Amino acid sequence: MKSDRLFKGTTISMVWCWLFLFALLPSVLVLIMSFLQNDPTDLFRWKFSLQNYQALANPIYFKVFWHSFYIAGLCSVICLVLSYPFAYVLARLDSKYKSLLLFLVIIPFWTSSLIRTYAIISILKVKGLLNTVLLSLGIIQHPLTILYSSTAVIIGLVYSLLPFMILPLYVNIEKLETQYIDAARDLGANTLTTFLRVILPLTLPGIMGGIILVFLPAMSMFYIPDILGGAKSLLVGNLIQNEFLAAHNWPLGSAVSMVLTLAMGLLLLLYRRANKIGPYYDESIGEI
Repeated sequence: MKSDRLFKGTTISMVWCWLFLFALLPSVLVLIMSFLQNDPTDLFRWKFSLQNYQALANPIYFKVFWHSFYIAGLCSVICLVLSYPFAYVLARLDSKYKSLLLFLVIIPFWTSSLIRTYAIISILKVKGLLNTVLLSLGIIQHPLTILYSSTAVIIGLVYSLLPFMILPLYVNIEKLETQYIDAARDLGANTLTTFLRVILPLTLPGIMGGIILVFLPAMSMFYIPDILGGAKSLLVGNLIQNEFLAAHNWPLGSAVSMVLTLAMGLLLLLYRRANKIGPYYDESIGEI
């Protein structure tokens, strides 16, 4: 009994130490750095200032943030539209086929996303696989110019982040009680009404969880815009990378990072709200 308590205490202590050293402490350091001044001869100057956050009001930075939100939001919507039907069918399949499809969803994680991003170039380039197939079928007369554009960035982000939307949806939909769907149909609800009034509210936590796992990485994955978008697509992740590594302006890069962290906090609040809405609908349907 005493050994079990010692093991649990040691394990919990190690987890807390890990979180403190590699999660909380770096975040606190970045927060402190964001309120310091840049020094051309050193990393920063020990002088409190709000100029880094004031600099973010510059229209150039605002344009980068707006473009990032647009790309990340569009990527999240596309992933949701593609993932929801797949996750719903996957959750309702027999265990034999379910295991196979889950295995296929997880397989991309076995390969570096950087390597997979480079592989997309061979598909999207002018003489790539996509244009070769479309030209051979007579669908297009001239090669499509997709590479090094925002479209290529969205394709790369959707391809890399799609599993992060599928898995939360699958877990949430699998726990969905079919008796609610049967009850809605017995009460005369059609397919669309059943989906909008029963299925969608009950799976809202999975939707919000998937959006969080897709939206934030879509804003911060700097290498995908670099590889597939070239200089035409600059996202927040690229901005942070440039401020830290190219401009050597660590305070400003820290301020941009804190704004991104604030966006993550807002999304987590929405996720918590969605978790409260799910049980509310559960109880309401149960009363019916």
